[in-house]
Amino acid sequence: MAPQLDLREELDLYAGIRPIHLYNAAHTPLKGFQEGGIDLVIFRENTEGLFATRKNPWPKDAEEVRDHLVVTRRGAERIVRAAFQEARRRRKLCTLVDKANVLPSMAFLRMVFDHVATEFPDVATERVYVDAATLYLLQRPQDFDVMVMENLFGDILSDLAAGLVGGMGMAPSADIGEKHAVFQPSHGSAPTIAGKGIANPVATILSAAMMLDWLPGEETTRGANLIRRAVAHVCANSANRTSDLGGTLSTQQMTDRILEAL
Repeated sequence: MAPQLDLREELDLYAGIRPIHLYNAAHTPLKGFQEGGIDLVIFRENTEGLFATRKNPWPKDAEEVRDHLVVTRRGAERIVRAAFQEARRRRKLCTLVDKANVLPSMAFLRMVFDHVATEFPDVATERVYVDAATLYLLQRPQDFDVMVMENLFGDILSDLAAGLVGGMGMAPSADIGEKHAVFQPSHGSAPTIAGKGIANPVATILSAAMMLDWLPGEETTRGANLIRRAVAHVCANSANRTSDLGGTLSTQQMTDRILEAL
């Protein structure tokens, strides 16, 4: 059972958006980074890629099972275009992460990326193989702005990127389509710590800010900005940390401090 994946497919929530922002130098395992020194967004294609055949049945006595990596022109164009639109609003750099040197589907994705790039002459572009991107995220994450990639690659690299800014408790997310959207922390549910009061609420709170950004109206945008400023204010103080960040605050205590900052 994977209701989260089912929702993405049934509602056509093709754009998985994963903002990665460092709020405090104490949150990152990397040396030499201050607040804001890591600030990027991963755009993950949510509806095809290597997840496309995940529901295909297979016999338990099988000698071989195959998954198919699916990249359609329509699916590639819309996620790439969404990434370019976000890059235009940010620092105007869009990086494609693929494996075009090995996989024909990735070479096709790169071709679509290059075509869509012509619509955004003001946005600089990069093309990086996924293995190299993993290395560069650790060595020089500050060089990335918007990164766009296939479903599985996005699933893996968004977790790695979250680790650069404190872990999954600091990683909000949005799954957005043409008509519908779902907002939740990147970590999903955490049944092993349910009821213990130790979960980091920041990812959930920042996901609510993303929801307000998506909803129309000046007031919702203002609300989203207020939430982000409150989170930044609280996280700037290294004493305000839940256990996943090496601190002692409970879920409720961290939430209360953010509410007070609002």
